[in-house]
Amino acid sequence: MDGFWGAVRSATGAPAPEGAQTLWALRDVSLEVRNGEVLGVIGRNGAGKSTLLKVLSRITIPTEGRVEIRGRVGSLLDLGAGFHPNLTGRDNVMLNGAILGMTRDEILRRFDAIVDFAEVAGAIDTPVKYYSSGMYVQLAFSVSAYLESEILVVDEVLAAADARFQKKCLARIEEMAQAGRAVLFASHDMAAVQCLCTSALWLDRGQVVHHGDSRSVVGRYLTAEGRDLYSAQSPGDGPVVLEAQLVCQDGAAAVRPRVTEPIVVRMHVRLPAGAAGTRLGIAVRSADGVPVFSSNLEDAGLSLPSGPVTLRAEVEIPADTLLVGEYHVATCLSNGADLLDSHEPGLAFSTEPGATLLYHRWAGRKGLVQVPCRWTVERAP
Repeated sequence: MDGFWGAVRSATGAPAPEGAQTLWALRDVSLEVRNGEVLGVIGRNGAGKSTLLKVLSRITIPTEGRVEIRGRVGSLLDLGAGFHPNLTGRDNVMLNGAILGMTRDEILRRFDAIVDFAEVAGAIDTPVKYYSSGMYVQLAFSVSAYLESEILVVDEVLAAADARFQKKCLARIEEMAQAGRAVLFASHDMAAVQCLCTSALWLDRGQVVHHGDSRSVVGRYLTAEGRDLYSAQSPGDGPVVLEAQLVCQDGAAAVRPRVTEPIVVRMHVRLPAGAAGTRLGIAVRSADGVPVFSSNLEDAGLSLPSGPVTLRAEVEIPADTLLVGEYHVATCLSNGADLLDSHEPGLAFSTEPGATLLYHRWAGRKGLVQVPCRWTVERAP
């Protein structure tokens, strides 16, 4: 699929300007998703995830190749897509069901379940243009999840909902898969992909890098995409970690630190006006995405000042904490249950053995962290 000028030619029949370069949004992507399978679609921004889901939802027409779909598709791709802003929540539910080919009686049988799941009963007769982004997503997901579609396609739009409702949505997706429905789920949340998805597809620049078991694919992605320094590409106007870096105590880049050395995460953070209560934190994960530990400013009794402000923050991972292995660090800004900014994969590093008794005696010890356990032994009576 050849991106912008392909879309122009499809819509208008006009040729591309002389000298214009063809940019393939998707190229040689081939996959099959069966009933009961949950496919996670991962990759950095611009990799082609949203384009793939739009093609599979018949929103975008491929310029080459073909898509074969057996069953009705329920899609949750863009905030607001599929809803008419001037119609009430009730009317939009009825409209979406009709688009899927359902009768009025079929929609009404599911109506109460949709509203209960979406938690918008008090606003169901209000035009959706007055809904918050969270309410919009809650109703849109509920419509997609409860109306009769055999295939559910979900993009990163769930990030607009709070953490509690996201968890509720993931549980519902799991139920749908167990009932035999196929689900395609694009996300930057690697933990959710590994927990929820039976398989994963890693896209980069419109092409498939790996396709297979979700844990294996996510592990490869995190290892390949991590680095000791990153800068936010499109920071926007909200709270954001502009830059982050891993360094040793002497300030050198911490690419392969020894386990006996502390590792420092340096962050450059921007908070806009009205950002009171924002919390800064990190999460350390293994190479395959398994959580090792997390920490935030509140653990140290600290808090971020109210914006607008730009500041620098550091957090130190103590020496003799991690065992030899590959890790990555995700950074995040949150406020209550709302995730405001997150970078994962963020920073990556590999730890090397140090001159400690542990590695002299048991160099091949398995695990992720060192724990100073207290042991006692005494002669039994």
